[in-house]
Amino acid sequence: MTENKTDSSTDHTLDQATSNKVQLIYAGGTFGSYGKPLSALPATTFLPLLMDKVRQNLTSNIEVLENSCVKDSSQLSPSDFSHFFQLILNRYAQGYRHFVLITGTDTLSYLGSFLAEAFAGSDVSLALTASMRPLFDANDIHNYNIDPHSDAWGNLSDAIGLAAHGESGVFVTFAGESWPAQTVQKIHSHDLMAFTGHTRAGYPANSYLKSLPAARRRNWIEDTQDKLEVITSQAKTAIIPTIYCVPNSGEWLSSQLTALLELPPTGIILMGFGAGNIPFSEQLAQTLDKLYQHGHIVVCTTQCPYGGVSEAYAAGSWQYEHHVLSAGRLTVPAVYARLLWLHLAFDTPARRRQRWSYSVGKQ
Repeated sequence: MTENKTDSSTDHTLDQATSNKVQLIYAGGTFGSYGKPLSALPATTFLPLLMDKVRQNLTSNIEVLENSCVKDSSQLSPSDFSHFFQLILNRYAQGYRHFVLITGTDTLSYLGSFLAEAFAGSDVSLALTASMRPLFDANDIHNYNIDPHSDAWGNLSDAIGLAAHGESGVFVTFAGESWPAQTVQKIHSHDLMAFTGHTRAGYPANSYLKSLPAARRRNWIEDTQDKLEVITSQAKTAIIPTIYCVPNSGEWLSSQLTALLELPPTGIILMGFGAGNIPFSEQLAQTLDKLYQHGHIVVCTTQCPYGGVSEAYAAGSWQYEHHVLSAGRLTVPAVYARLLWLHLAFDTPARRRQRWSYSVGKQ
């Protein structure tokens, strides 16, 4: 997966018409499924059909960016996330900045949040989308006709329009709306209005620059490319454990967390009740201290889809005295993505905690 670093001078070799072409990445999902029972069409079959309809009905200012990772999004791993990051980064280094990524809905919010973290500080314009129903009508098995009842074509049209417009940032477009990627979460398992998000986004959404000077752009690219080998290597074994609190004792929660001391330092998501409340016990408090000493970063978030966590309740605030970090208003996908990126891009627990604090300060 690791490729040679692209010469940073290449961003001057492309004419404006070429560099403004939207780069379309197809990564699989319901969007490209077909037939009865539904199954994913091979990319070699699906993409020519899709591009023919896009060029006829939407725009000719688009081209496919070849991608070897096409799978159901429920099967994506940290290594796959780093693959998409490298794929887009290499093209960005060549002077392109407009991208659309079609994936599945299961991990759309996770992948979008990760790419938002990874491209912070750049001027990339990336729109991710997916669909709850396949693009082609599965009842017409002899022809590849767009299903008028599917959400796929509308979602793709919006994503291409957003990327072509060129607003800097990483976004998710779905059901006629678009949001900064790290605010998005899936809230329905089969409804067409499956996602929600908001526009009151802090870091990394507020890190993107509308116009990035050429020298600064080259520096960002070169600095990021220098990290690629480590990022792709770390991604092969990266794990972000998640503990979902239910009404068990603090001792039971402590035993679950103690098992994680066998892992190398990483991020741990603790999904508490309400505003971040979790069961208390002296044993659990001691375990949280041990996790910190080991180099783990424990972040407390909430099982509630809205509102985030706070330190207003004693039932939750005690944990922050034992080195737990607050997720604030971040969604679970955004917490996962930030912890994963910190694990891949920063080499010590101290630097990861420092970067987390920096990110929170930019909210």
